[in-house]
Amino acid sequence: MRSELQSVAGSIPSSCLLRIFRAAEASAAGGAEVIKLHVGDPYFDPSGVVSGAFIDAVRRGDTKYTGVEGLPALREALVDKLRTDNGIDSAVSRLLISPGSCQGLAALLQSLAEPGAEILLPELHWPVHLQQSLLAGFRPVLYPLGPGFRPDPERIEAAATSNTRVLLINSPANPTGVVLTPEEITALLALARRRGWQVISDEAYEHFCYEREHVSVASFERDLPVGERIVHSVFTFSKSFAMTGYRLGYVALADERAADVMKVVQEANIIGTSTPVQHAGIAAVAGRSGAAAANRKLVQRNRDVALPPLIRAGLLRELPAGGWYAMVDVARSGLDAEEFALRLLERKGVAVVPGNGFALRPDVDERGRIRSHDYAPWSRHLIRVAFCVDPAWLESGVLKLIEFVDECAGGAR
Repeated sequence: MRSELQSVAGSIPSSCLLRIFRAAEASAAGGAEVIKLHVGDPYFDPSGVVSGAFIDAVRRGDTKYTGVEGLPALREALVDKLRTDNGIDSAVSRLLISPGSCQGLAALLQSLAEPGAEILLPELHWPVHLQQSLLAGFRPVLYPLGPGFRPDPERIEAAATSNTRVLLINSPANPTGVVLTPEEITALLALARRRGWQVISDEAYEHFCYEREHVSVASFERDLPVGERIVHSVFTFSKSFAMTGYRLGYVALADERAADVMKVVQEANIIGTSTPVQHAGIAAVAGRSGAAAANRKLVQRNRDVALPPLIRAGLLRELPAGGWYAMVDVARSGLDAEEFALRLLERKGVAVVPGNGFALRPDVDERGRIRSHDYAPWSRHLIRVAFCVDPAWLESGVLKLIEFVDECAGGAR
């Protein structure tokens, strides 16, 4: 008789992102025109220099394995980028290349996990952070956010226990768009250092800050001896350089020991990152200042032009300070987030993500499996809108969304 699957992975639900992605693809396959505001895939492309470097590597046969750490030339370029652009004191020995920052995050979590350890995540979070934490063996503890979805050190410390080992920071944040101030980062680091925690800083949207400069968390440790540092930083080529399908990221580890452990994890998981893609990364880093700034302007233009109608309609409190997403409150429609997203797709051809999926609360057993889960009650009317998409799509989709809310509020369901 076949035994029932009892793995941790088997207990984890698929994310809200995947469910709406499938629904939108099915609708499009059926011939419907779908305005895709659910996926953070930019409407702009990598520069020709980037794609050319990839093609050239393939044509000259530079397609063999690299070391598990990645190409030395790419790592050296990124160490220089971190020093000059981010204020982070890294080293080639402490920097590892990964096939996307998502895989880098997963490997980093596996590197830091220990039996019974807890990780602190914000109650409104990127679902993949929660999934990865569980798969690595962490028990996730969700801490409440303060006004405006901002982290509050007092609330974080109140949620922590003696088993807490890691605090995850995401700025600019997905899905909220919150960008932390230097004062907030200082307070969070002081708390982590006092409690003996490691810190993971997910900086995927580092170049997409619209009202203040991005500040890297690890830059506050650059004057400390390497052995006293606690911040592990994760970056991606997907956003700044529009290289989403290339799958390329990197992790700057706090110290040599953490880097050595992650090398073992990567050896077991991936052997190495695609060699032609790494050559494309070298080209991207070389031209980073122009490409990243140009791409930021494109997304900021979308934000500044297409999102204000949501504020005037009472669905959005303020423009996101960073990132690619806005959390919109559709309570006035009378529908919960999941029903709203499905009906909006059916009736208006607009795909958005139900926001309650970013506030999943798991009940985890002693083996790390999810017994059951619910969602934070305050999230039931939130949806996430991606504003990195084609401007015409975005403006049309926002107007259709507002129109649908008005129809629902008027009883035309």
